[in-house]
Amino acid sequence: MDLKSTFETLKDQATDLAQAGVAQSKRLAEIAKLKMANMAEEDAIKKAYIELGKLYYAEQGATPDGAYASACERITASKALIETNNERINELKQAPEVEVEVEAELEVPAEEAPEAPAEEALEAPAEESFEVTVEEEKQD
Repeated sequence: MDLKSTFETLKDQATDLAQAGVAQSKRLAEIAKLKMANMAEEDAIKKAYIELGKLYYAEQGATPDGAYASACERITASKALIETNNERINELKQAPEVEVEVEAELEVPAEEAPEAPAEEALEAPAEESFEVTVEEEKQD
């Protein structure tokens, strides 16, 4: 009988742990849902602030009251810079395009071809190639 009661005790503890885990999961899920709802509400507040600012600027931007003056001046200055930039963009778009011709020689004369095969040149480290070039220039 002792073994049977031990088994029942372990079974009850396992059941309690499982129920506690389920309860914890539900609690965490609800917390996550509430946090997401809060983020959505904060986003709605930010949008309302933006709308409020736009309405104020539209109505009072030319003659803002006290604390709003510097913000309205920054908006006005930024709008002026945007307009200047847009004018410059239009000028650049209307300017004639400059055509550039690039001539490329596809054939390398035999006397100018490198003496080493291409495979050996690829195996050489870049630093050594550079040093050889600098040394060759010093000798010339």
